[in-house]
Amino acid sequence: MTAAIPTPSTVDARLLGEVLRGAGFAGASVRGFRAEAIGTGQLGTCIRYTLELEGTGPNAPRSLVGKFPSENETSRATGVALGLYRKEVEFYRTLAPRLKISIPRCYFAAIDGRGPEFALFLEDMAPARPGDQIAGCSPEVARAAALELVGLHAPTWNDASLRAHDWVIESPGTTRALYTQLFPKFLERYGRSLAPEQVAILGRVAESSGPPFDLPEEPFSIVHVDFRLDNLLIDATRTPPRVTVVDWQSFVIGAPLSDLAYLLGASLLPAARRPVEREIVRAYHERLLEAGVRGYPFERCWTDYRRGSFAGFAVAVIASMIVQETERGNEMFLAMASRHAQHALDLEAEEFLVKCTP
Repeated sequence: MTAAIPTPSTVDARLLGEVLRGAGFAGASVRGFRAEAIGTGQLGTCIRYTLELEGTGPNAPRSLVGKFPSENETSRATGVALGLYRKEVEFYRTLAPRLKISIPRCYFAAIDGRGPEFALFLEDMAPARPGDQIAGCSPEVARAAALELVGLHAPTWNDASLRAHDWVIESPGTTRALYTQLFPKFLERYGRSLAPEQVAILGRVAESSGPPFDLPEEPFSIVHVDFRLDNLLIDATRTPPRVTVVDWQSFVIGAPLSDLAYLLGASLLPAARRPVEREIVRAYHERLLEAGVRGYPFERCWTDYRRGSFAGFAVAVIASMIVQETERGNEMFLAMASRHAQHALDLEAEEFLVKCTP
């Protein structure tokens, strides 16, 4: 592979052939290709490359997905400052092989320091399509996604060796400071579109030393952090739906049930969530036990799930203020803030908030 990190403007047939051969498809040659932008990511640019191949066996992929930094300067700066580009590259290089969660195969991963220059070439999961965060999903899709989480959490459950990687760790103090700093701007943009009780609980989090900033020391695992529909590729032609997880830019060591609460709180409309969420949490818990996790009764799991309902607050408030503002982005962040706030209210999770002392 050439030393320079590929960009959308430098990708050509020769380079794509090198990617395939480097991934083990000996003799693969690309005569030509078609490129089309896909996805709605705020921090990255994704392009599908449909390939015209020659000299390769039947197992060689006929398409790839390339991921590159955002073209927006604000989003690129955010990706570098928060280490998000490095995280995703290191995820595929280092963590992915030990996990059981469904993710695309990575054919190539490179980054220059912390970025912004980076490139990934990943398996194209078509006909799977990204979920729609604004529209929400069915309980069947939510359940399938919840069970996929076990493949992330169980293999890393209470594994202290994870702390050896500096690109895994995140400082809760940094997240709290950003939330407190950005909340007034968030309220100025979205506050009039939220119910008063939702604004109130979002504000209480800004004044709290509890979740999502301070959580029990155990259990912990690798958590995706942004486990929602826009980051899930869903193959609805299968029963149950097949869910593949992408966008590994934000993962940290954290509370496993925060991922599950984030998923159900953001991806299901409240009326669809309320009748099914306890059964989905129980199914996740049963699968967790089957995967070898011990000493974690369902009552503790449910409590951690309720506490985890605040996980989406930080993403809705912070991310909405530090990436490029778009019409769809505003609609998405508003939907997330409203649903996460309502989720915490429905679960009576305010008991976990602890007011900061002066």
